[in-house]
Amino acid sequence: MKNIIETSMKTYFRMRKYKVESFKKNQLVSQEFILHDLLFKAKGTEYGKYYDFENIMTYEQFQKNVPLVRYEDIEPYISKMLKGQQDILWPGLMHHFSKSSGTTNDVSKYLPVSHDSLYKNNYMAGRDLYTIYFGNYPDSDLFDNKGSMLSLGGSFEVNDHGMKVGDVSAILMSEAPKWAENYREPRLDVALLSEWKDKIPAIINDTLEKNITHLSGVPTWFVSLFEEIKKEKPFTTLRDIWPNLELFIHGAVAFGPYRKIFNDLLPFDDMKYMEVYNASEGFFAIQDNSKKLGEMLLLTDHGVFYEFIDMDTYGHDTQNICTLAEVELGKDYAIIITTNAGLWRYDLGDTVCFTSKDPYRIKISGRTKHFINVFGEELMVGNTDEAIQVVSEQHNVVIKHYTAGPVFMNTEGKGGHEWIIEFEEEPEDLNGFIQDLDTTLQDLNSDYKAKRQDDIALQLLKLHSVPEGTFINWMEQRGKLGGQHKIPKLSNKRNYLEQIFEILK
Repeated sequence: MKNIIETSMKTYFRMRKYKVESFKKNQLVSQEFILHDLLFKAKGTEYGKYYDFENIMTYEQFQKNVPLVRYEDIEPYISKMLKGQQDILWPGLMHHFSKSSGTTNDVSKYLPVSHDSLYKNNYMAGRDLYTIYFGNYPDSDLFDNKGSMLSLGGSFEVNDHGMKVGDVSAILMSEAPKWAENYREPRLDVALLSEWKDKIPAIINDTLEKNITHLSGVPTWFVSLFEEIKKEKPFTTLRDIWPNLELFIHGAVAFGPYRKIFNDLLPFDDMKYMEVYNASEGFFAIQDNSKKLGEMLLLTDHGVFYEFIDMDTYGHDTQNICTLAEVELGKDYAIIITTNAGLWRYDLGDTVCFTSKDPYRIKISGRTKHFINVFGEELMVGNTDEAIQVVSEQHNVVIKHYTAGPVFMNTEGKGGHEWIIEFEEEPEDLNGFIQDLDTTLQDLNSDYKAKRQDDIALQLLKLHSVPEGTFINWMEQRGKLGGQHKIPKLSNKRNYLEQIFEILK
């Protein structure tokens, strides 16, 4: 019976190829249909009535009537939904909310996850992912002999009003169809454990003897898991543990810094890698061509309507906002989404660059603000500015300038953040300052706190106190002196750190 089921699954995904090929040829048409469908479905909601969705007939009217928003703008609506109020941003009662690290005002933000977004966005994208994979590798044994996907997942809680609130991965796992759950490991109660110090050994115990054929998740956590496995069962490559391992589906953070580590653990010559663009707000893109690293097919018929802001005009009084039909290759755009979970013209905070228009493919090119997100921590300038203010007051010091960047993971799975700070006068207890800064960052950013838990992914931050004038000298050497130039505080790369270290030699 199992062989019949597994053969049927592969046949099903191979036969779906026509659907993927169809939407690739009709991306602009599907976008137009989705916008009208979203407006029609939500016209009776509080948001829809306020912005007169019923009388919006064209994209131009939509753009004129409905404002661009960030999380802070819609938080009052989401607060109502969290308390059990219906028909606010999307029809009916919202039963699920994904929790993501948030804004300058909140430790976390809560994004609605509707039934429509589960089944017509996330799960539909999951089916397309396997369709693309089997289309590219028709002889794959991904599901043979109970071949399963290992995904680490997160956790969720149920609030006072009965809503599931937590990591989107945990919500997706807990609501997944039974057939899909039969081909995912570890078992659900292990996958949803909240404490990583308990979860990792439980995952190891539950999966070492299973036929794991593919992995799915954030590279950061898998490196940590692999190191723990090696302590218990030493290996040369991961195929010593799981002989049939053939695919890693990765996303959330840039894969570049992890490429060497994974090449050692899972040699690239016979291992397949697929990048995906899925977030708390939705599932947006899938790598459909293994030779086009970093390039992903934009999912245009999955319940999301896209707009784009030319980054050359982003934040200006007259921003250049365009639809998919108007984008240009090679330009950076801020991505704006309208979703079947009730996010209307929502600034996602990511920037993308189009590499193809037939079909539409994108690369994630950055964030609209300075950030560090090498390990999935999503540390924003708002977090670090507030932390610096709090800890400076605690230690009675003045900080003139600072910048921070990543310490990329080594083969032992150890990574972190490195800071350079120019104090007016150095703290009497520099080590205490470091500890307090780290603790405050955890208090302000839930994703940073999660990655710092038990030193699994992020180690305690490193901090260098530099002489007065260091930052000015650095800016001068970069030709960036003057009021119009700002000292970059955060970077997802190490170039700023290395430039300053070179000055200090």
